[in-house]
Amino acid sequence: MGKRVAIIGAGVSGLASIRSCLEEGLKPTCFEKSDDVGGLWKFSDHGEEGRASIYRSVFTNSSKEMTCFADFPYPDDFPSFMHHSKLLEYLTAYAKEKNLLKYIQFKTLVSKVKKRPDFSITGQWDVITEKDGKQESAIFDAVMVCSGHHVYPNIPKESFPGLKHFKGKCIHSWDYKEPGIFKGKRVLVVGLGNSGCDIATELSHTAEKVIISSRSGSWVLSRVWDDGYPWDMLLISRFENFLRNNLPKPISDWWYMKQMNSKFKHENYGLMPLNGTLRKEPVFNDELPARILCGAVSIKPNVKAFTETSAIFEDGTVFEAIDCVIFATGYSYDHPFLDDSIIKSRNNEITLFKGIFPPLLEKPTMAMIGFVQSFGSAIPTNDLQSRWVAQVIKGTCTLPSVEDMMSDIDETIRKRLEWFGKSETIQTDYITYMDELASFIGAKPSILWLFLTDPKLALKVFFGPCSPYQFRLVGPGKWPGARKAILTQWDRAVKPMKTRVVGSPQKPHLFFPFLKLLAIPVLFIAVWLMLT
Repeated sequence: MGKRVAIIGAGVSGLASIRSCLEEGLKPTCFEKSDDVGGLWKFSDHGEEGRASIYRSVFTNSSKEMTCFADFPYPDDFPSFMHHSKLLEYLTAYAKEKNLLKYIQFKTLVSKVKKRPDFSITGQWDVITEKDGKQESAIFDAVMVCSGHHVYPNIPKESFPGLKHFKGKCIHSWDYKEPGIFKGKRVLVVGLGNSGCDIATELSHTAEKVIISSRSGSWVLSRVWDDGYPWDMLLISRFENFLRNNLPKPISDWWYMKQMNSKFKHENYGLMPLNGTLRKEPVFNDELPARILCGAVSIKPNVKAFTETSAIFEDGTVFEAIDCVIFATGYSYDHPFLDDSIIKSRNNEITLFKGIFPPLLEKPTMAMIGFVQSFGSAIPTNDLQSRWVAQVIKGTCTLPSVEDMMSDIDETIRKRLEWFGKSETIQTDYITYMDELASFIGAKPSILWLFLTDPKLALKVFFGPCSPYQFRLVGPGKWPGARKAILTQWDRAVKPMKTRVVGSPQKPHLFFPFLKLLAIPVLFIAVWLMLT
């Protein structure tokens, strides 16, 4: 009999976890508070407490070829960047194709997860659920927490003196659904993340005045990258990752900032991050620069204080007669069904091995899925996380000692400070992290071996997009269609745009970025020779 695994949430992480458990012969039971799969991507026209919430106009920031489950490509006619309804359609199709729905108990709230009295021996958990007013308790051999981290809105009121005296309306981006009610209003958006920029640009078409207040600035990138290709299919590659992690830091920082500034100069638009060399998660918004150019959106520094009707910024300027403040200030990491001590084991900070396992548990039977962020998409990340976790639960893989895990966590925090400037962030370097997880389960592709045995594929894998299919080429869960999917990924990316055929589809040249970079030292050498 396979071990019984409780899975909390039927969003992207939950579906991936059900599938991974089934692949390893485990017995999953998924508890979902709502009546459908999708989690964050299940749109509702009103916010529901305890659930993630999105606005009506949300589109994905990562393209379909980089956002799929590794053995389940999107239909050819799906656009590269999808409206939330298309992504939900895909997730529903995935759940049906992999026969996952029968393992989900809908409209069931998990109210408590606690260790069994003999946990140190069995590693088992009591999971208490509520449905239709009735409470039930069941014993599970392991628990995979897949409830996401966009559930509990964070409004740092203590950071804004005078906010309690402000007489206008205050909401969080979690509450925002559509622009209609803001027509003719004067709106301040606090926060320069993806939600803040999306909401501000949307409101700028109907509101009287829109200002974004940013504490530290952000890189703002377009989904449309060089020659019109999806940004992530060009920027997220093993070659780019190799350069970023192996070039001398001054050169790496210069190359990074050059890429970030390739479409427009951020300092001219008031968007420049305070420390531009940090790999802070960029914002993806195709419209914001144009709205700033048109005067429809203005960028201001942090709010120093609020009055009854206005906001005073740190540069001394004032935004008068504000009707509404929308706080796009992120979310709190909260799991009300768990004792805080399970995942906050040091200085009241979340400490997780590889962002997944609480290191101090006597048995590795609790896992947090989807609790990291990176430059890459959540779907392949969560899929690979759950594949590793399923093998740990089954006993195929083992974790290091507590000392080694804590040492690894310390090293991870050190790297986060170096790369992202914050130790408490859940950001990570995408390809490095994915390769690390894949190596645990024997699914990491060997580039050298590929060059020796399949040079055509090797070139695509190293210089092309680091798409999810790469992690189903070898090892447990190997997918026979992975090679073909990699070789044809540009065909699927370009096809939905070819609604008016004007010549054959054009694909990018894999070596062009390398040649551009190679030109830099050649130029320096040429100048040096001229001067000597």
